[in-house]
Amino acid sequence: MKYYRLLREGVVDQNPVFVQLLALCPLLAVTTSAVNAITMGVSTAAVMIAACAIISVFRKFFLNEIRIASFVVIVATLVTILQLALEAYAPPETNEALGIFIPLIVVNCLLFARIEAFASKNKVLPSIVDAFGMGLGFALGLTAIGVIREFLGSGSFFGIELVGDSSMHVLVMVMAPGAFFTLGSIVMARNYLAEKRKKG
Repeated sequence: MKYYRLLREGVVDQNPVFVQLLALCPLLAVTTSAVNAITMGVSTAAVMIAACAIISVFRKFFLNEIRIASFVVIVATLVTILQLALEAYAPPETNEALGIFIPLIVVNCLLFARIEAFASKNKVLPSIVDAFGMGLGFALGLTAIGVIREFLGSGSFFGIELVGDSSMHVLVMVMAPGAFFTLGSIVMARNYLAEKRKKG
């Protein structure tokens, strides 16, 4: 039950995208397509799970004065491994689209929030579950925005063309304002439904 609650918090109750509004920079920049969004989401989640597991294992050995610096070194090492793996195996266009946002995982506020608030104070398994829940919530949030923006802006779904007529495409959706509009609309709908559920 405890682990289910941790997962639910990350995916639903405290979703990092639609509730906490964390890590908006990569969210707004890479969600022009569903493939880019899911790649970024899964990459961030993988680093978060690995970092939280390692930091939880060694939490008692970090000196308080240098704990943040120690966390940064661990996260930077994991991000470097991830970046090399993406360069080797990811499609070149996806790797190019993600660009600087993969290295910027090193300073992702969501990642350090979970490390500082949870992994550095709890045992390994709960830390992994918490990181998995938050990472999954982040990945699902990015993917949802990416799917909407890609379909409305390009008429495609995960790169598969569904609407060939370019006059039907809403080009603003693949620009920065489209990202803000999509995020704002989802947050508004979520808050409205949550409020309605409370009253009803």
